Amino acid sequence: MEQLKIDYKNIYYPPGGILLWIIIYLELLTFGIALVFMAINASETPQEFHESRLLLNTTFGAVNTLFLLSSGWCMAQSVHFFKRKNFNRSRFFLKLTVLGGILFLLLKGVEYYEKITAGLTMSFDTFFSYYWMLTLFHVVHVLVGIVILGSMGRGLRKRPNEVKTEDFEAAATFWHLCDLIWLLLFPIIYLLF
Repeated sequence: MEQLKIDYKNIYYPPGGILLWIIIYLELLTFGIALVFMAINASETPQEFHESRLLLNTTFGAVNTLFLLSSGWCMAQSVHFFKRKNFNRSRFFLKLTVLGGILFLLLKGVEYYEKITAGLTMSFDTFFSYYWMLTLFHVVHVLVGIVILGSMGRGLRKRPNEVKTEDFEAAATFWHLCDLIWLLLFPIIYLLF
C-alpha cells in the first residue's frame, strides 16, 4: 500500500506566505462582518433594501464579474508560465490580468458616476451606505492589486530571473483575493436584496 506523502512546507508556507494569508483572512472577515450587518439591516427594512437594490445596474455588476474572473484566470496562467521560466508568456498574461482590473475600474467608475448624478450617494439610504462602503473598499483593493501587478510586470520586463517565485505568488494571491471579495459582493448586493 502506497503511503500518502504530505509536504509540510506547503502547509506552513502557502503561496504568498503565511503573513499574506493572515491578511487575507482578516480582509475576508472584515467584508464578512459588514455583509452580516448589512443583512441584519436588510431584515429590519426589507422594502427599502429591495427597492434600492433595484436601482443598481446588474448588467454592470455581471460584466465586472466577468472582467475579474477572466483576469483571475489570466493571473493563474501568468504564474503557470512564470514557474516554467517562460517570462514572455507570463508577462503577456500579466498584462491581460491588469487590463481586466482596469476595465473593472472603468466600468465601476461609470456606475459610480450614474449613481452620483441620480443622487444615490452614501447618504441616500442604508442600502446605499453599505453599497458605497463595500464597493469602494473593494475598489481600493483592486487599485492596490494593479500597483502590485505593475511592479511584478516591471520586474519581469527588466530582470525576470531576479523576480522571486514567492513574490510573484504573493501578488497573484492578493489578486485572487480581489476576485473572491467581488464574488461575495456581487450576488449579495446586486441580486439578493
